[in-house]
Amino acid sequence: MFDFRESEKEFFENNKQEDFEITFNSKPLDDSTILSEDELNNTVAISVFTTSNITEKVLKKFKNLRIVVTRSTAYSHIDLNYCSKTNIAVINVEEYGRTAVAEYAVALMLSLVRNLLPAYFDMKNRKINHKKYEGRILSSYTIGIIGCGAVGSTVAKIARFLGMKVLIYSYMKNPDVDKECDFVELEELIKNSDIISLHVPYNGDNYHMIGSDEFEKMKDGVYIINTSRGELLDIKALYDNLINGKVKGAALDVLECEFLSTHPGEMRDIIEESNNHCVEVALITQKLFNLNNVIITPHIAYNTTESVNYLLKSTFNSIRDYLKGMNTNRVC
Repeated sequence: MFDFRESEKEFFENNKQEDFEITFNSKPLDDSTILSEDELNNTVAISVFTTSNITEKVLKKFKNLRIVVTRSTAYSHIDLNYCSKTNIAVINVEEYGRTAVAEYAVALMLSLVRNLLPAYFDMKNRKINHKKYEGRILSSYTIGIIGCGAVGSTVAKIARFLGMKVLIYSYMKNPDVDKECDFVELEELIKNSDIISLHVPYNGDNYHMIGSDEFEKMKDGVYIINTSRGELLDIKALYDNLINGKVKGAALDVLECEFLSTHPGEMRDIIEESNNHCVEVALITQKLFNLNNVIITPHIAYNTTESVNYLLKSTFNSIRDYLKGMNTNRVC
C-alpha cells in the first residue's frame, strides 16, 4: 500500500485477511521507488493514490502482480494499456466524494467571494479594514462548471439552490440538472462565467485545458476553483493572471506534480528528487502561497468521515472480491 494516510493504514491493518500480508510505504509509487526483491517477487496487489505514477516500467518490476487498486475515481496515473495486455486488473472507487467534494468546492467559493482569509488574518493581527472584506452574494454570480458527472452535477444543484445562474460544459448532458442549467460550449462558459469550477476527470488529452488562451477570454475579476486534478490547469498561466488582476482569486485543492508541491522536506531535497517541469511547478506553487487571494489545500476535498470510510471499504472489498473471482469496480 503506497501513499497512505494514517487512517487508511489503520483500516487495512484492522481488516486484513488472515492469509494476506500487507506492507506499507508512505511515499507514492513511481520509477524512483526502491523495493526489496521479496516485495517485487511476491506482491499480488498494490494500492495507490493519484500521486503515484504507475508506468509500464514500474509494473514490469512486479513479477506476480495481479491487481492495481487506486483509492480514487481517477485512474489516469496508471498505464491501462500495459495492464490490459498483461491481464493485470485495474480497480477504482466510483463516486465516493460526490457530496463531500461538491460541498468543499462551494465552501472555497464562499471563502474567496467573502474574503474570509484576509478578514481572519487581519483580525488575528488587530488590523481591521471593513472595506477590504466587502464581498457579494453568490446569487449575483454566474458559475461555469466544467464537467457534469457526480460531483459537477451536485455543485450545480447547490449553486441553483443558492440562486446562481449555472453554465455547464460537459461531454454529455445530465438529466439531474438539464432543466435548471444551461449546457454550453467551453468557450462560451469561459467568456461568461464569474466563477469557474473544474470537475472533469483528467485523461491526458485535456492537459492544461485551462491555459493562457482561456484566461485571455475570461471576464476580468473571475474566480477559479479546482478540486478535480491539477493537470487540468496551467499553474503558470494562473499565477500570471492573478498578478495582472485578470483573476480575482483562486482556490486549489489539487496541484500538478502534487506530491512534490506538498513535499514535507526542504526545497533542496525536492529539486534533487524531481524532473525540471515539476520543479518549475513547485516553485510557482510557492509563489502562490504568498498571495492573499489564493487558497491552497492538500487534496482534502473528499476528506470526510463518510467518504473516507466508503473509499476504504470499497478498496478492501474490491481486492477481496477479485481474489474470489469477481470484478467489482474493475476498469480494465
